[in-house]
Amino acid sequence: MGLIESKGNMYSWVTHTWNTIKGECPHGCTYCYMKRWGKQKAVRFVDKELLEFDKDMVKIGEGQIIFVGSSCDLFAEDIPYDWIKRTLNQCKKYDNTYLFQTKNVIRLWDFHPLLPEKTKVCTTIETNRWYPEIMGRCPKPDERSGYLARFKDLIDCFITIEPIMDFDLEDMILLIRMCHPTKVNIGADSKYNHLPEPSKEKLLALIEELQKFTVIDQKRNLKRLL
Repeated sequence: MGLIESKGNMYSWVTHTWNTIKGECPHGCTYCYMKRWGKQKAVRFVDKELLEFDKDMVKIGEGQIIFVGSSCDLFAEDIPYDWIKRTLNQCKKYDNTYLFQTKNVIRLWDFHPLLPEKTKVCTTIETNRWYPEIMGRCPKPDERSGYLARFKDLIDCFITIEPIMDFDLEDMILLIRMCHPTKVNIGADSKYNHLPEPSKEKLLALIEELQKFTVIDQKRNLKRLL
């Protein structure tokens, strides 16, 4: 399949997505958009993606902004080390900007010496609270934030609050502020997963506070809560 032109609503500045790893994400979040396709196959590495990537670079050229691992978390704990290394090495062959988004920022930090030169990193902090029945096997939000903060003086950091869930305002602000994010994307649950959601007043207060120190990108689906 190779590079897929990005036409979705996640990040308007991303030109393409690319996935060397296919199958069901080990995190098992109940709201994952991939669940709309029904039961997925076991997680696996697709060698052909490396060849397709080479062909696409010849065809469309370098200078793209590529979201790597958009359908399965590349840095989930159960993903073999070699799969991640092979993916990163392929990225480093070409002069593109690469976005790596993961909920397992702890493991991403372990790989940071191997990341391409032009890299942006992102994590999801949908709330400061821990909802194990929803978040599956993900690291807790404070763990994600703590490790993303290590990147703040090295690489552009982004945070996505999607799907936003009910939160504690002061604690939520603290988790985000410590990461010094270049931008924060905020979106709502659009797949009818019956998640606990904040009130309009609390959401507006969050946006007001975040705008004091970062850029906010409100997704179209956030209008439902406002």
